Amino acid sequence: MTERTLKRSEARLLVPALIFIALVVAAVASLGTPLITSVATTFHVSLDSAQWTLTVALLSGAVATPVLGRLGAGPHRRATILATLAIVVAGSALTVLPLPFAWLLIGRAAQGVGLGLTALMMGVARDHLPEERSTAAIALISVVSIIGAGVGYPLTALLAEIGGVQAAYGFGLFVTAAAFLTAWRSIPAAPEGRSAHVNVAGALALAGGLFLVLVLAGQKSLWSRHLAVAVVLAVAAVLLLCAWTASELRSKTPLVDVRAVRHPAVAGANIAMFVGGSGMYLLLTLITRYAQTPHSAGYGFGLTTFVAGLVLVPFSVLGFVAGKLTPRVRTLVDAPVLLAGSAVVVGGGFVLFAAARSNLAELLVAMGVLGFGVGSFSAAMPGVILAVTPKSETSSAMSFNYVVRSVGYSLGSATGGLILATDTGQLFPDDHAYTTAALVGIAAMAVTTLAGLVLARQHPSGIDPTPRH
Repeated sequence: MTERTLKRSEARLLVPALIFIALVVAAVASLGTPLITSVATTFHVSLDSAQWTLTVALLSGAVATPVLGRLGAGPHRRATILATLAIVVAGSALTVLPLPFAWLLIGRAAQGVGLGLTALMMGVARDHLPEERSTAAIALISVVSIIGAGVGYPLTALLAEIGGVQAAYGFGLFVTAAAFLTAWRSIPAAPEGRSAHVNVAGALALAGGLFLVLVLAGQKSLWSRHLAVAVVLAVAAVLLLCAWTASELRSKTPLVDVRAVRHPAVAGANIAMFVGGSGMYLLLTLITRYAQTPHSAGYGFGLTTFVAGLVLVPFSVLGFVAGKLTPRVRTLVDAPVLLAGSAVVVGGGFVLFAAARSNLAELLVAMGVLGFGVGSFSAAMPGVILAVTPKSETSSAMSFNYVVRSVGYSLGSATGGLILATDTGQLFPDDHAYTTAALVGIAAMAVTTLAGLVLARQHPSGIDPTPRH
């Protein structure tokens, strides 16, 4: 089925279906965030162990994303999407059943695999929608993959307070089953004439390298307590990623077209995504943690998990608004300039947080500014990459960008924890540690702004729309 044979009624229903699926997989993967304390209590494990309910989902998502991106570039994209959602549904069922903690981790890993579907949703939109509609749809898909956490956080926290962990994970089972049925009814077959052989050796090398990178970024205690082990793992990660790069360059069917990634526009966009993603997630972490700090620390608001989740509402709402506005602004401003402007907005959120956080309203404003900047940034990013990417490589190119984003988010989270840990009192960090972390975030967004401006200056009228290989 091609764009020409797709009926108008089917095309009209396709966009909300793609956005719903992307929103569900993002929200379900983030379920571990508000439930960490509840999981530790329910399963009688430490908080560090419970943290893995979030980490393992991010890990499996980062590993699955490039593989699914390559499979999604081939003739079996519909089958790949349905099979992946079936895995997510099965994982969701494991999180609900009264099984030992190890099975919960397996279920969360299966749920995380769904993160790899975002790039496939973009590929479907680009193949089966007119260009003007596909541009707006891809921007919204990119945005909802970011704000999904803000949608799921308060709802699952409320369900956990009312009915326990199983009730919250039961919500995940319900929405993933709905996403599977939506995909079954709405996702068309990929255009003919494509192939999608997976470079197995490259996939294993990339999986190993990403696993080590994300573990090293997420497990701060490893660096403080077992420095030698951390260094050895870091060297192993570098070697694995180098082996993966060499394998990709030799392969006729690479997971990611490394040569295309070297294109200045794509390389610059991924650098901006890595640095910018680190800064964005750093501010999200700082605001959420600050809001939940009890008054006894001398600052903070002592919010419950559910109320702290509501602090994310401005992030989600303004992120979605920015995602809707960005395609219109994109007709007047080049995508790299939008990236730079979005980074400035996020930097403004850091400035607000650093200068004014004495009352909850100020935190809400900072979170709203962050959401608007992240939404605009996320909506503009595909325009930079896809301008120099053939349609057949949409899923693969965007999947690599999402791997970069995952690593950047993990680094941002780890950076925030490290800065706060170095200036901790008896139990909680000193207030000025948050200011220090905000200054680091401002520097990261300055680098991201510079990267966007460099991209914008490569061509007098913006990114050259002609694909290059």
